[in-house]
Amino acid sequence: MSSLAAGLVERVRAWIEDDPDPRCRAELAALLEAGDEAELAGRFADRLRFGTAGLRGPLRAGPMGMNRAVVGRAAAGLAHFLTTQGLTGPVVIGYDARHGSATFARDTAEIVAGAGLSAQVLPRALPTPVLAFAVRELDASAGVMVTASHNPPRDNGYKVYLGGAGVGRGAQIVPPADADIEAAIAAVDRLVDVPRSADWSWLGEDIVTAYLDAVGGVVGPDGPRELRIAYTPLHGVGGAVLSAALQRAGFAAPLVVPEQAEPDPDFPTVAFPNPEEPGTLDLALDLARTAGADLVIANDPDADRCAAACGGRLLTGDELGVLLADQLIRRGIRGRFATTIVSSSQLGALCAAHELPYTETLTGFKWIVRAGEDLVYGYEEALGYAAAPSVVRDKDGISAALLIAELAAALRRQGQTLLDRLDEISAEHGVHVTAQVSLRVEDLSRITRLMRQLRADPPSRLLDQPVSTVDDLAPAADVLRITADGVRVVIRPSGTEPKLKAYLQVVEPVTDSVASAREVAQAKLDRLRAETARLLN
Repeated sequence: MSSLAAGLVERVRAWIEDDPDPRCRAELAALLEAGDEAELAGRFADRLRFGTAGLRGPLRAGPMGMNRAVVGRAAAGLAHFLTTQGLTGPVVIGYDARHGSATFARDTAEIVAGAGLSAQVLPRALPTPVLAFAVRELDASAGVMVTASHNPPRDNGYKVYLGGAGVGRGAQIVPPADADIEAAIAAVDRLVDVPRSADWSWLGEDIVTAYLDAVGGVVGPDGPRELRIAYTPLHGVGGAVLSAALQRAGFAAPLVVPEQAEPDPDFPTVAFPNPEEPGTLDLALDLARTAGADLVIANDPDADRCAAACGGRLLTGDELGVLLADQLIRRGIRGRFATTIVSSSQLGALCAAHELPYTETLTGFKWIVRAGEDLVYGYEEALGYAAAPSVVRDKDGISAALLIAELAAALRRQGQTLLDRLDEISAEHGVHVTAQVSLRVEDLSRITRLMRQLRADPPSRLLDQPVSTVDDLAPAADVLRITADGVRVVIRPSGTEPKLKAYLQVVEPVTDSVASAREVAQAKLDRLRAETARLLN
């Protein structure tokens, strides 16, 4: 330990003295004793910063990890922000089944109550959409959800929703609230001096019942319900709620992948608990084949996202997003439909054909749900769907699953599948195929340099077609959108990972058959993927 820099040792010891968790104190003390300067320097180089996505990081001691000390400061900063803004309504707190989530929720409740606010905790580990619903249902000033969604097992996170009025009521925070909360967190000196109180309360199961009653309205009352569903919650907290929602709507209980049915924070059967990742849904697809299921549905671990497969094929987020929009439109739902600038443009074509208002937003559901007071549906390509935004002002994998089941059951009665309906939409509006190319970096400055180079010298051709537009969305967003005839590439840095991402789209009109148009479009997309990979390198 004697070889460690004196300033680093002082900071580590001060943190240990203020850390409420004996395990974290012991963890840091062991690193000090071992003289592990590299590890300690990394953990104390900065602190997790609070942004529009809240906090997210690895479970470890020190200011660069998710732990009780970091969460306590976040709770104190949030409580201070709410008090100074005059927001005195209750704060609803939810949590998933990840390592540390229940403890982080309890710490938050004690600190919020210590600040003189009403802290109300959901009755058990529940999906994120239940928390988002509760913020609106209980007219709360804010909501906190302790979850890392579909991140690896070593991570946890802390999401904040605000109450208030207007389109943002019950939605995730946006600027400047994130910066104000971050400033309040930074102003917390010693956590040991932050007042705590045991005067907080558990909510009852009636809040879950109210959520189920509300989301049940996403499906029509008289449609067919004959459907065999294979389902996986991917070791997350969505299983019981999803099953209850389906049965209350008149569907049979789903067949659940037994190895993934119960919450398990170690996610033992998957390399990465994200339904988008190759191989993650293999067990669900196997169950569907052996049981003769018509449909596969999957939620991510906190059940705010939803995936679907039929005929052994997983639908992309864009394909499912357009299918669900089409289902609502066919049901006569009128209002605004929204997606993001990186999602398929097929939703825009669908809305134009039906003379419905349509909005493209920046990436993130915090922007989608603020598309307008008249919003009736929104989606993002990363398997996020707001099928009932008046109920949950965020993505909701439970209500999305209900809408998928309704559509699949109606098509089954007609002798069709989701893939058949997708072909019908493509025949009318053209085949839209999408993909991503990502460049992972170790040095974040490389992303800055690449974006600067692309702005200075964007490509003049895409797939041998002359580029027609180059839209630079700065300063509102660090995004470049490049289009040519039937081709689009959107390039942006990831908001959560050290990656530069390119979102690709090819649109092919159907002149002969959908199958042949899809084959041509896919071949073009493969070429565009290779072309974009060269561009990013």
